[in-house]
Parts: sequence; C-alpha cells; structure tokens
Amino acid sequence: MTKLVETQSISSRWFPKVQSRRQFVSLGAPVLGLSLAKLLELDAHASTGTPSSSKKSIIVFWTDGGLSQQDTYDTKPNAPSEYRGAYRSISTKVAGITLGERLIEQALVMDKLSIVRSVHHENGIHAPSAHWMLTGYFGPTLARNAPQKPSFGSVISRSLGTRRPPMPAYVSIPKAEAFGYQGAVYLGKAYNPFEVGADPNAADFKVPNLSLPQGLTARHIDARRNLLKSFDVFRGDIDRSGVLEGLDTFKSQALEMVSGDQMRDAFDLSRERDSTRDMYGRHRYGQSALLARRLIQAGARCVNINTGNWDHHNDIFKGLEDHLPPLDRAIAALVSDLDVLGMLEETIVYCVGEFGRTPRINGHSGRDHWADCFSVMLTGGGIRGGRTVGASEKWGGAVQERLVTPLDLLATIYHVLGISLDTHYEDASGRPVSIVGNGQVIRELL
Repeated sequence: MTKLVETQSISSRWFPKVQSRRQFVSLGAPVLGLSLAKLLELDAHASTGTPSSSKKSIIVFWTDGGLSQQDTYDTKPNAPSEYRGAYRSISTKVAGITLGERLIEQALVMDKLSIVRSVHHENGIHAPSAHWMLTGYFGPTLARNAPQKPSFGSVISRSLGTRRPPMPAYVSIPKAEAFGYQGAVYLGKAYNPFEVGADPNAADFKVPNLSLPQGLTARHIDARRNLLKSFDVFRGDIDRSGVLEGLDTFKSQALEMVSGDQMRDAFDLSRERDSTRDMYGRHRYGQSALLARRLIQAGARCVNINTGNWDHHNDIFKGLEDHLPPLDRAIAALVSDLDVLGMLEETIVYCVGEFGRTPRINGHSGRDHWADCFSVMLTGGGIRGGRTVGASEKWGGAVQERLVTPLDLLATIYHVLGISLDTHYEDASGRPVSIVGNGQVIRELL
C-alpha cells in the first residue's frame, strides 16, 4: 500500500489536522459528497496489484452452448451421413489438416493455428461444464450452482495485472456470461471482468462506464484523486479491517478511466480505417474481435468475447449458417491482423466452449451435448501453428489418442503467458488452492 507523503496537497488546505481514521471518514466524506464506500471505490489502485513484466495477453472466443467439432475442427468425411453432417471437409494451408467448409477463412491461416482434438471431461450439463472449462475444476451442480473457483481470466488478471494502467486487466465483450463462471470468486471482485456492456457493431456503440457524470469535469476529478491519495494511510488501516472487501474495483477505477483519453480512444472503433473494420466483418463477432485487438494494444491482459448461443439441439445447420461464417471471419481476420502488427507472438487467441456436440445427429436435425471428446483452437503467444494434437475415434465419439483435460489447457495457457504453475491462491476458508491442480502443459503445442 502506498505510504502517505507529506505534501501541501489540497487535503491540507481543505481539512483540519486529522487524528484518526474515524475523523477522516466523518470529515472527508461529507466534503467530497461521498459515502465511505464511494470514496474508497474512487481510488483507482485500491486492489489492482503490481503489473507483471510479461508482455503477453490472451483473447478468448467463448462459444457458449458448445461448438460442434464435427462440423468445424474435427470433421469426419468418411463417416455415415448421420455422423458426418451437411458440411464437406475442405483442405487447408497445411497438408493433411482439414476443416469444415464454413471455416474457409481459418483454412487460409491454418499454418498459424493449432487444434486440440481430444479434450475430455465428464459432464454433459451446461453450467457444471462451463465451470470446468473456465476454471479447470468441476464444482457446481444443478442443485448447487454457485461458482466454486475463479475463472482463468480472473487468475490471469490477479497473476499478471494490467499491462498499462488504467486499462483493466480483464475485459468481457459485451458482458460476463457463462452462468456466472467468468468471475473471480475468492480472488476478490477486483479481478472480475470489466464489462463493455454494449454491442461493438451497434451504430451508437459506446461504453456507458466511460462517460463523465453531468457537471463533473476532468479538473474536478484531478482534485478529488489528489485528495484521496493523501489519505492512503487511512485506506490501509481500513483495508486491514476488511472494510474494502467486496467493493467494486471498476467503480474505483472510474477516476482514471474517464479523466483521460486513453480508455475512450481504445474503445473508439471509429478510429480504425473502414477497410480494417470491413476485413473483420460488420457484425458483432467481427467488431468484437477488432475491439479486443484495440484493448490488448491499450494494455488489457485478457479479453473475453462472448459469442452467440451454440446450443443447437434442433436444426443445427440452420444455426451454424448464422454463426459460423462471422465467427470464422472474425478469428481469421484477428489472427492475420495481429500477425501484420507484430502482435501475434505476444497474443494467444483461444476458441473454446463448455463442451462439443454429439457425433450422431439426433431426430430433430440437431446435435446434443457431448463432453467425451471435443476440440478447441489455439494460436499465438508462442504456440506453434499448423498442427493438431490428439485424435478422436473414427466417428468422433471418444478420445483415440492424447486425452487432454481442462486443467491441461489452462496449464498450457498460464505457462505461455508466464504465470508460474506453482501459483496457489487462498480460497474463502484460507486454504491454498493450485491454479492448475494436476494439469500438465501440452508440450506438443510449444
């Protein structure tokens, strides 16, 4: 915690000598027009920790509901039609690797992508499976669905911090979803994602939290920020007593975020050339991916893009026609753009959902939940491209070789980002909990 600096700040001009924390609360808050909670929330550095020297970041495409691996990353061209589905397999830039025909853009950059085709866990229900893939751990059930462990985005935020304050370390576009399992749990609300709160493709897109309240100017903000910094010693006392526990850190970052141009500029997609915006696609997927790239450039560490619903129990190919082309374009454009900008070696791109879909098409022309064997895609950050890891059996129902667990995936991501796999954080009971458990790095990707 920052120590109190003896200085002739505005606090010395506005306040009599304060002898105690209690006096500060009673004297300071009324002058500012703030409650204690609000006053504490306005300190932009209350809970953010020290940023890491690591330059690496991650952009996540979360396919809520479960992306069908048979129609995308693990096609079965020789399977019977009820397994193979409506899409043909297409060749890619890498000999021997095929994709579903609606991934034509990713096929062109396959030399930069890697696919893990043997991911496995043991639950076929959305909420517990989302928790498993987002945290690495099984936990909630339908009867007890509260989150048990922090999401990997929150672990990254806690472990590495933002690359460039005041940009939040962890951002979610447009908002945190996945049954509430994209949050920080016992790590503390400081490490929850900052929610953009709007569709980046909307004509009137803006981030509500980055607007100055009416009548408040940057000059007012500077004065209040300086006053708050003068009372760090009292804030430290309050911290130790636990008063700050549970306060919303993103409200506390508001002073820094709205008083300068850095944050607003990062979220301003109009600053991009029309040709760049067109390359990504003028849809929610594309503009979210472009915004994610801008946020990483501005200093964010983990940007999570929550895509459309992929829970296609009925008429799956109608649903995929709506979702796959824009997702394909967004991923391929992002990878290409990061490469051209020299950012791909420092930025992981990860496409993942809670599970896959059944190998056999059901009686409603859909595919149901399937966790026995499914696929994820990774690239960037030092992950080698142009390869596949693991394999499913011939109709795609089970792992044939190289079983990969959710913890293995997270161990790999943490390792690539520069987070020690020995890291433990205390849970609510004070017990140290490993961020990776028995997960092992997928060395074939490195």
